[in-house]
Amino acid sequence: MFLARCFLLACLSLALTACGGGSSGSGGSARPEPGPDPVPAPVPDPDPPPSTPVLSGIEAASRLASRATFGMSYAGIEAMHALGEEAWIERQFQQPISYHDPVVSELERRQDAGDLAALEAEINQPELFFRRLAWWHQTVTAEDQLRQRVAYALSQIMVVSDNLDDLVLYPHTLSDYYDTLLQHSFGNYRDLLRAVTLHPAMGVYLSHLGNALADPDANRFPDENYAREVMQLLTIGLYELNVDGTEKRDAQGQLIATYDNDDIREFARVFTGLNFGQSTGPWQRRQPNFTAPMEMFEAFHDPGEKRLLRGQIVPAGQPGMEDIEAALDNLFQHPNVGPFIGRQLIQRLVMSNPSADYVQRVAEAFNGGSAGERGDMRAVIRAVLLDPEARALPDVNATGGKLREPLLRAIAPIRQLNVTSPDGFYANSGFAVQQTIGQHPLSAPSVFNFYLPGHSPLGDIAAQDLVAPEFQITNSTTVVSISNLLDAAVLAGQWNDLAIPPFQPARADLGEYLAVADDPRALLDRIDLVMAYGTLSESTRESILASIELIEDLEIRVRAAIYLVLVSPDQAVEL
Repeated sequence: MFLARCFLLACLSLALTACGGGSSGSGGSARPEPGPDPVPAPVPDPDPPPSTPVLSGIEAASRLASRATFGMSYAGIEAMHALGEEAWIERQFQQPISYHDPVVSELERRQDAGDLAALEAEINQPELFFRRLAWWHQTVTAEDQLRQRVAYALSQIMVVSDNLDDLVLYPHTLSDYYDTLLQHSFGNYRDLLRAVTLHPAMGVYLSHLGNALADPDANRFPDENYAREVMQLLTIGLYELNVDGTEKRDAQGQLIATYDNDDIREFARVFTGLNFGQSTGPWQRRQPNFTAPMEMFEAFHDPGEKRLLRGQIVPAGQPGMEDIEAALDNLFQHPNVGPFIGRQLIQRLVMSNPSADYVQRVAEAFNGGSAGERGDMRAVIRAVLLDPEARALPDVNATGGKLREPLLRAIAPIRQLNVTSPDGFYANSGFAVQQTIGQHPLSAPSVFNFYLPGHSPLGDIAAQDLVAPEFQITNSTTVVSISNLLDAAVLAGQWNDLAIPPFQPARADLGEYLAVADDPRALLDRIDLVMAYGTLSESTRESILASIELIEDLEIRVRAAIYLVLVSPDQAVEL
């Protein structure tokens, strides 16, 4: 994606000019617009014919690792290549789930036992960020990398955030929510939609927990927040779509809205009567339980008839949970869901501008194909990762590829360099990362995530009717900030932000690179393979080689070479 690399290089040049050569200011990041842009139609490229060359060999394994994991070492890439990409995916489907919430419980147990006394002396209420420690530890160490990566992608679609205090004060809230995403990442999207709808984290974040039927005399009406977002963000989007993701238009050439305000009001009536489950206390003072699904309280549920999308009517008088199941079925069966969710998963895992044919193949996988199950996430994941368009040869002049988001750029070298802590627990709160790059899991500024799927930066990208979502949090400041973060990690060895006993500083294992460090070109070849799957341009390679050939100390040479690759525009934009 040549335009993206040029845009990023321009940001870096401006940043270096503004700061006198590379020292960062206070960091910070751009913020999303107040509301979501209409998702532009996929790029109408033709279906890649069977003869289209695809990336093969160990470079193909490395590229899949960059998309389907949070990073993989050279040895891991070799193992994937030997096994085969399809077989690796199938093996990942069978991996046990590395849940996050049990790690929070174990940290609480250690706290109760006095193991974290030194930490408590330095930090007030450390249990409030145990879920962050759990996220980083599992993300870095877990074997079920594909599941972890898909769950992270889903967390950017089904957004909840710790910018709401109620979701911070109870340590298990967000870790349990993330585990819900993990549990259903390889299941069925309908089950995932139900689990998210009933999770108290979502109930609090989008305010359908405690949502009661209307009482006009008291000027009380059902909250419409979740009713709106479950349609707009979690299932069908704003406009009717063809199966290939292109937007339908009416006889006047206008976009066709999927729902209107009346529909929102009807769905809001459906989502009444939910409150904390497995808890005690009356409706108004229900004791919080953030790990049990919300329960239905019929006295607070609107029992009337509801009119859903496409003419479906929910009859009056049936139990509240039956209303909710009917509403979720109504949304799940909508023809928009496959292309709407499929396109976003492609964006999160593979490329920003998939062709209409690529989107259609993924949507058809979601729809069940000729004999499959509608909403089968395994079929969708296979379609996303193994599509001919996803496996095509990298081409800087094509519309494929995407900008690596800052968080993924920060995490990947931790796994690629086998970073571990002597005590066995990778202790990182993520606060330093978030302060530096303005991004952290489950910490988005709004329900619209850190960036919008339809964001198109002004300039050549917008002029060609392309999108580049991650550029919404990319500017001259953030480009330098991520460079400084990588500097601290790779060059200074600061791999984690929490080294208060019993936690210890993490260290990288550079053995895979020191083994070839006496040959600068072989060293760069290995780094290029692991961190950019061989896509560094010749000019970038020659510039890096000219620098590292001057360094005689082999460990310093390795660290410098890794750093220079990681901060290059070639590596920042994956093709």
